[in-house]
Amino acid sequence: MSFFAQLLEQTDAARRSLLEVPIIQGCLRGEVSLPSYQAFLREAYHHVRHTVPLLQATRAALPPRHDWLRGPLDEYIAEEAGHDEWILNDITACGGDAEAVRHGAPGHATEVMVAYAYDTIARGNPLGFFGMVHVLEGTSVALALRAADAIQLRLRLPDAAFSYLRSHGTLDQEHTAHFARLMDRIGDPRDQAAIVHAARAFFRLYGDVFRGLPLPAVAEAA
Repeated sequence: MSFFAQLLEQTDAARRSLLEVPIIQGCLRGEVSLPSYQAFLREAYHHVRHTVPLLQATRAALPPRHDWLRGPLDEYIAEEAGHDEWILNDITACGGDAEAVRHGAPGHATEVMVAYAYDTIARGNPLGFFGMVHVLEGTSVALALRAADAIQLRLRLPDAAFSYLRSHGTLDQEHTAHFARLMDRIGDPRDQAAIVHAARAFFRLYGDVFRGLPLPAVAEAA
């Protein structure tokens, strides 16, 4: 079995636990509110703005035996640059204060998830950061486009309020095959174990980000 297939299998329970978070299931049923969506975008900004620095830190921490990963990481860095600004544009398009978000602080769960990512790179195995990539891109592929459609239908927001969700839903579909090929080149059991361990942790941490969002009342969405 390829390592990517093992990664999917060994993190499946953690993935399902994330997808079962009430606000995610409610969103897919159309139970959404503007404050919930704005809160999601706020937290997304505060972790997405760290994506490029985290990729750069991973690249800098690679041991010589993983020099082959520098090129793919450079590609990820180039592709991810500026995505935090897309989120700020979405916040403005749905009536939020983008500058307040830019200069504000993340929620506790987001702060902890980002801190864990930096700690994984600095104190553990830097390849563990691919566990975060797996969680965020995999969740985006599974949910982003469906969530954007459900939120837009319920709240009647303009297309300009969904550049992050819709672009990432499409981009991450393209990234998944590339990511799978990268993972299948990682043969050291220690590296594989670090990625699986981190992915399980990030599924839980990302779930906590969603658990911290304001949950719309069912009556409001009815």
